[in-house]
Amino acid sequence: MTRGPKGEKRHADTVQNAMLIGRIATGEVEDVPSKAPNRAKGGKIGGKARAQRLSPEERTTIAKKAANKRWES
Repeated sequence: MTRGPKGEKRHADTVQNAMLIGRIATGEVEDVPSKAPNRAKGGKIGGKARAQRLSPEERTTIAKKAANKRWES
């Protein structure tokens, strides 16, 4: 099962997911919030702290490695 934007479980099938969202909107099913709602906020803070801690050369190396992974076939 895939995850929604806040970490909640969602169906991988588009039709099932649309039906679930409709049921949540009409109140048939209760949407259960994530156990860690501030997870994304903490990741942004940690990313900035890590970027400040790394030297420019280290950041360049990491960026090149990430770009190579993205462009691998």
